[in-house]
Amino acid sequence: METLSGTYTTVGKDGYIEFEEKRSIFIGRAKRVTSEEEAQAFIKDIKKKHRDATHNVFAYILGDGTVARYSDDGEPQGTSGMPTLDAIRKKGVTDVCVVITRYFGGILLGAGGLVRAYSHSASLALEDAGIVTFEPFEELSLTCGYSEYQKYSVIIAASGAIVDDTDFGENVTIKYAICKTDSEALTKKIIESGYGKDIPTVTGSRWDHK
Repeated sequence: METLSGTYTTVGKDGYIEFEEKRSIFIGRAKRVTSEEEAQAFIKDIKKKHRDATHNVFAYILGDGTVARYSDDGEPQGTSGMPTLDAIRKKGVTDVCVVITRYFGGILLGAGGLVRAYSHSASLALEDAGIVTFEPFEELSLTCGYSEYQKYSVIIAASGAIVDDTDFGENVTIKYAICKTDSEALTKKIIESGYGKDIPTVTGSRWDHK
């Protein structure tokens, strides 16, 4: 079983913003990705959707930050892709791809204006996506009788655990996940409540958030 440790900060959902700067329209999108393949597929999809745009600038960071890519997509060097990448770094997130689409409005923004516009677009897109810090969670399974289920379900809910599934058969099987640091205490409560009759078993681990 994979051992997870530390914390992991990324975006909680897809982000979308749009604003106008001196008649140029900037559309910012942020998406959680877990590989370069996912990032490139997202970029390709946006470019296809906005094939008539003047520029589709992108930047993404994966893992511990060792994978970081960006493109100015025709904008002057250093005015768009790098500011977008810097915005991601400033938010402290990883496994995220940001694409900024620009429709040129006829008025030049200058190098400084472009840097500000792309930085602002990326920052807003990330804020709209929501910054979420994930922690190591343990996945557990608990099988019990129907009478005990009522008691255990209250204890599990009060602990802040996430109930993934409940199977009502001859017995009841509750599959749930809880932050690794809280798992032992919850298991102890369940065992004590059931007088040792029912013991949760660890079935896996994952990244999740409370």
